[in-house]
Amino acid sequence: MKTPDIRLRMLLAALLPVLLLSVLLSSVFLATRFEDITEAYQLRTRAVARQLALISEFGLFAANRIQLQTLVRGALREPDVRWVAILDQQGQMLASAGDVQAGALPPISTLQEQAFLDRELHDVLTQPVFATDLKLDDLYEDTRQGNAGRAAPLGLVVLKFSRQSLNAQKRDILLLGGLISALGLLFGAVLAVKLSAGVIRPMMRVSHLIERIGHGDFAAAAQVQAQTHLNDPLRDLQQNLFQMADRLANVQRDLELQVATVTHALREKKEEAEQATHAKSRFLAAASHDLRQPVHALGMFVARLAQLSHDATTRHLIDKLNDSVLAMQNLLDGLLDISRLEAKAIQIKLESLPLADLFERLALDLAPLAQDKGLRLRFRSSQVWVKSDPALLYRILLNLVGNALRYTETGGVLVACRRISGADQVAIEVWDTGMGIAPEHQEAVFKEFYQVDNPARQRSQGMGLGLNIVQRSCQLLNHPLQLVSHQGVGTRFRLTVPQAAPQAQSAVLPVADASEPLDWRHCTVLVIEDDDLVRQALVGLLESWDMTVAEASSLARANQLLGEGVRPNLLISDYCLSDAPNGIMVIAQLRQRLAYPVPSCLISGDTDPELIRAAQTAQLSLLHKPVRPAKLRNLLRHLMRAQTVPDGVDRS
Repeated sequence: MKTPDIRLRMLLAALLPVLLLSVLLSSVFLATRFEDITEAYQLRTRAVARQLALISEFGLFAANRIQLQTLVRGALREPDVRWVAILDQQGQMLASAGDVQAGALPPISTLQEQAFLDRELHDVLTQPVFATDLKLDDLYEDTRQGNAGRAAPLGLVVLKFSRQSLNAQKRDILLLGGLISALGLLFGAVLAVKLSAGVIRPMMRVSHLIERIGHGDFAAAAQVQAQTHLNDPLRDLQQNLFQMADRLANVQRDLELQVATVTHALREKKEEAEQATHAKSRFLAAASHDLRQPVHALGMFVARLAQLSHDATTRHLIDKLNDSVLAMQNLLDGLLDISRLEAKAIQIKLESLPLADLFERLALDLAPLAQDKGLRLRFRSSQVWVKSDPALLYRILLNLVGNALRYTETGGVLVACRRISGADQVAIEVWDTGMGIAPEHQEAVFKEFYQVDNPARQRSQGMGLGLNIVQRSCQLLNHPLQLVSHQGVGTRFRLTVPQAAPQAQSAVLPVADASEPLDWRHCTVLVIEDDDLVRQALVGLLESWDMTVAEASSLARANQLLGEGVRPNLLISDYCLSDAPNGIMVIAQLRQRLAYPVPSCLISGDTDPELIRAAQTAQLSLLHKPVRPAKLRNLLRHLMRAQTVPDGVDRS
C-alpha cells in the first residue's frame, strides 16, 4: 500500500476532527428526535384507544351493535389505524372494521396492553371498557363503606396501528441529519484546505527543492528562494536549505576540480604505464628473438662438435656445454609452450588411444631419470581406451611424472588408472612419495615460475613452468585436474579423461626420434637465412648428415640458385628476411617457381601468436629457435617421406 503524501496527511489531520464532531452531533440529534417521535406516537395511540373505550361504554352496556359498528368505522379515520374491534365480556366480537384480523382474539383484561408485530410492522393495543361509576347524593347512604373492588370490564377495544408513518418520519429525519452532516463536512473540508494551503504549499516546495538538490540541481535553490514570501511559515527552514545548497554547490565544484585534476594525472600515468608496457613488450620480444638466434646457432655448433672425435677431457667439456645449451633450450621451449597456450594456437585433435601404449612410451622416456635418482617408477597397465589429443595428453603426463621424479628423493612414483563408477570417464593418477606440498602452496604451484623451497632457483629443480603448462593444457582439453598432497607423505595428481571404445588401431603417439635409417645423400636442401652465424651453423649440421645444402641469405639469392639449376627436395626458411615480407611468402614464391609443393618448414625466433596462426593457415611446419637437432632431423625425415612429386618434375 502506498504511503500517503504530506498533502493528504495534512488534509486528513484537518478533516478527521470535523468528521468526528459531525458524526457525534448527528448521532445525538437523531437519537433524541427518534425518541420524541416514538413517544408521541405511543401517546397518540393510547389516547385513541382510551377515547374509543369511553364512547363505546354505552353501546357495550346496551349491546347496541349498530352504534358500536359506527364507532369502529369512525375510529378508522384516525391516522395509522388499520383495524378496530370491540369485544364483549365473553370475548365475542360485537363490531369490527379495517383489515382482516389474523389469529386469535386477545383475552379480556383489566389492563391496557400493547404488542408490536415485528413481521407486520404493526402495534396492537387492547383497552378494557369499564362502566362509569356515578356518585349520587344520598344523605342516608353509608359512605364509610369502601368499594369492595373494581367491577369487571364491560368489554374490550382492540386497535391495530401501522408504524409506516413513524418509520417514514425517522427516515426523513435521518436523511436530514445526513445532509446536515455532509454540509458540515464539506464546509470543514473547504475550511481545512484553505487553512492548510498556507502550510502545505511551502512544505511541498521544500520537498521538491530537496529532491532537486538530491539530483545535483543546486541552481534550483535560487529559483525557489525568489518565490519565498516574508510571511511564509517555513521561511527559516527554506533559508537554511538555500544555504546548504550553496555550500553543497561549492563542495561539488571543488570535488569536480579535484577529480578532473586526479583524472588527468591518472591518464598521464596510465599512458606512461602503457608506453612502458609496450616498450617492455617490444624489448622482451626483441631480446627473446635476439637471444634465440645465438642459442639456436650455439646448439647447432655443439651438435656438430659432438659428432667429432675428442679426447676424454674435451668430451667432458662438450657434454657440460651441451647440458647448458639444453637448459637454455628447455627454458625457451617452456616459454614458447605458454605463449602458444595463451594464444590458443594449438589445434586439438581428439582421438581414441589406449593408455597401455601411452604408459609404455612414458616408461621408456622417463626410466633413465628414475634410474639416475635410484627411484622406482611403476606403471600399472590397463586395457582402457580414452578420448583425448595424444600429443597434449602425452605432454601433460610427461610433465606430471617428470615433476614427481624431480621432487622425490626416496621411494618411487606410481602411475595408474581406474574407471570412475557411474560415468564414462577414466581417472589417471600420478602418486609420489616426495616431500609433499603445503596447503598454502597448492594453488600457487600452478603459477608461472613458482617453486616451493627453491628461492635460489636451482636449475636441477626445474623452471617452475611445468605445472602451469599442465593446467593450461588440461583446461584446453577440458580434462579436470585435481591435486591432493600432504607434507612429508607425498602428492597425488588426478586427471579425469573421457573413456572411449577400443579401436582396431591405436593412435600414433609422439616419439623423440625415429630409429629407421634414411639415406640423405640424394636429398638437396635449400636454406634461406639472413643471419650469417645461424646459417653457417645450420648448413654445417645438415652437411654432417650427408645432405646437399644450398644456402641463400635472401629471396633474390634463392631465385638466383633456382635459376642456376638447383632443384631442392626440402626448403628451410627463416621467417624474418631482409628483402621479403616473411618466410611464408618466400616459400610460396619458390614453390610457384618450382611448379610443385616442395616440402618446407619455417624456422623463427619470433614467438608472436599471430605467426603461429599464420603458419597453421599456410599449412607449414613451424620450428621456434632454438631448434633441437634431433627435432629438426625428425621433421625433415617426416617431410621427406610424406612428399609427393608430380610426374615429369625433376627432383634431383
